[in-house]
Amino acid sequence: MELLEAQASALSGCDWLVKAIGPGDWFEPTPCTDWTVYDLLTHLVRELLWVPPLLAGLSMDEIGDQFDHDDVLGLDPLGAWTEAATNAREAWLRPGALQARVELSYGQVPATEYGWQTTLDLAVHGWDLAQGIGEASPLHDDLAEALLQVFEPEVWRWQGTGIFAPPVLVSADAGAPARLLGMLGRKP
Repeated sequence: MELLEAQASALSGCDWLVKAIGPGDWFEPTPCTDWTVYDLLTHLVRELLWVPPLLAGLSMDEIGDQFDHDDVLGLDPLGAWTEAATNAREAWLRPGALQARVELSYGQVPATEYGWQTTLDLAVHGWDLAQGIGEASPLHDDLAEALLQVFEPEVWRWQGTGIFAPPVLVSADAGAPARLLGMLGRKP
């Protein structure tokens, strides 16, 4: 599975879940420590808002703190999600986007590295969101396998950074989604 295909899969999985959030779901807990469904969607929208300016070549200093406020969802959380997701996907599909370099908090990286990171974030938080609202997980075997191939060699670098919880052991015969979730500190 190539990056843009994986990203489309993760994004569409989150999209149907966001549309499935019911009025009583917003303050339900998620597997993300201290995050409700509302907090999780806020995180996802913030992350998507960063994509277009970073792919356009702006530095983190130039972008500043414009996406750091607590109310990125405004009065229309679904609308905020849809706009951010659409704009991010369009930015990734622009000619040359995958050949660009982007500035992240730890320096300049190829856009593809950033793309896989955002895809992982969408895929795993899609699972988190599904747990929070009691829906089926959109994390399927092909997407999880692609993410494992990219990130399994890197997971040791994340330990102690607070990005993910420590890995959780899963059975040796677990499928790719369970292995990915376990690697990222979730109990599938």
